[in-house]
Amino acid sequence: MNLSTLDISVFVFYVIALIAIAYMVSREKVGHEKNSNDYFLAGNSLPWWAVGASLIAANISAEQIIGMSGSGYKIGLAIASYEWMAAITLMIVGKYFLPIFLEKKIYTMPQFLEQRFDHRVRTVMAVFWLGVYVFVNLTAILWLGALAINTITGVDVVYGMIFLGGFSVAYSLYGGLKAVAFTDIIQVVLLVLGGLFLSYIALDLIGEGQGLIAGFNNLVAQAPEKFDMILAKDSEHYMDLPGLSVLVGGMWIMNLSYWGFNQYIIQRTLAAKDLREGQKGIAFAAFLKLLMPVIVVLPGIAAVLLVPDLHKPDQAYPALLNLMPEGLKGLVFAALVAAIVSSLASMTNSIATIFTMDLYKNDKKPRSEEHYVKVGRIVSLGALVIAMIVAKPLLGQFDQAFQYIQEFTGFFTPGIVALFFLGMFWKTTTANGALVAALGSALFSFIFWMIWPELPFMDRVGLVFVLCTSLAVIVSLLEKKGEHDNAVDLKGMDFSTSKGFNISTVAVCLILIGFYSAWW
Repeated sequence: MNLSTLDISVFVFYVIALIAIAYMVSREKVGHEKNSNDYFLAGNSLPWWAVGASLIAANISAEQIIGMSGSGYKIGLAIASYEWMAAITLMIVGKYFLPIFLEKKIYTMPQFLEQRFDHRVRTVMAVFWLGVYVFVNLTAILWLGALAINTITGVDVVYGMIFLGGFSVAYSLYGGLKAVAFTDIIQVVLLVLGGLFLSYIALDLIGEGQGLIAGFNNLVAQAPEKFDMILAKDSEHYMDLPGLSVLVGGMWIMNLSYWGFNQYIIQRTLAAKDLREGQKGIAFAAFLKLLMPVIVVLPGIAAVLLVPDLHKPDQAYPALLNLMPEGLKGLVFAALVAAIVSSLASMTNSIATIFTMDLYKNDKKPRSEEHYVKVGRIVSLGALVIAMIVAKPLLGQFDQAFQYIQEFTGFFTPGIVALFFLGMFWKTTTANGALVAALGSALFSFIFWMIWPELPFMDRVGLVFVLCTSLAVIVSLLEKKGEHDNAVDLKGMDFSTSKGFNISTVAVCLILIGFYSAWW
């Protein structure tokens, strides 16, 4: 056990406090029972700061902190493109996608697909997302989180997964999204402060006590190859981050799918008080994304000098945590666990939402609202148990779990983006066209993966997106049905944004230009 009594005390206080706060914020008024809107969309009551904090808390988890630090250790700052490009993606989602989703008053992304296309598309995509969430995302969060706990404390990985699952259940199962979102502001504050402090300590150690700037300069001088944002073709990591494709290619498809059409993420914005609150929350999250590489990538790069002989890159962040002084280690450890359990809670709530509202709920056999809430809780618990069972067989052999997740999801994201884009912005798109795009994504991706293995997966994502979009257009035109009866009426949508949102968008763009100019 590498945690002192003081460290453990700090951590235990955090656990107890979070559970207590979650229970208090999720209590209903006397005489009011939770309905499905309360449980799955927080009663559409989230203010902007809760939306923004919850977006980041859901996103930054073990797969980000542990996985991205591991990729920083192995690849370098180039992996930060996932974070920095996500910032501008969020602003696009806020301006062009969120108005449509809120106008439709939906609970889930598959529900939108049924409104736009038909029940077949809804069912296919609901089943797909459930499979990915349980067997890829949830397992990754549990496995990497338990691996971190094992490295820091010596606790067996299995017991670590049980603890993380039990903790997330304790504070989120009763209250649903409301408990998750309103406690996420605490989680994010802890995550940011703890992560910044870890980065400071690491750089100070590299600078031999001379401070932050000296440490950073030493790190750049001793590991200059880790500070190339755009990798050349002769880089051994070009297959992971293929040059300019991170700026103009497949990464856009990956980010638009994740931030725009991913139930796990977009559910927070669907629960906003109104469109303006949702957009302000998205802008808040975008600025936090610009900060994330300092918290999740920089420690991995620093570990190259501080702990150079790691067995696996994904051990970088936990190993660095062991260098922290007593007491503060407990705080940073609490920040890490905060990120893990908030993502677990968010993921299980989204799984429950899709299963209950898209697959289980049947208008021909209506049940009480309390019944649907109960089903959601059962599904949340069941998903966690399944993920614990399959986590090690699926992820135990990978040394960079973050890159594994990106490549696996890259088989499906081109089709998802194609069918949503066409569904929202081209009235002629048919249900069969949408299905062809969704199913063709996996088929095209597999074919290219087999016959063109030297093609970087990010380039493959961009190429498959073009093919899926083209195929959906061809099928839709061949059907000769004209404008779809359920096509989105863009003329009736309010795509205007506030002055503050517009200023935020310009600021994000300028900051990104500065980053890439400095580290090209």
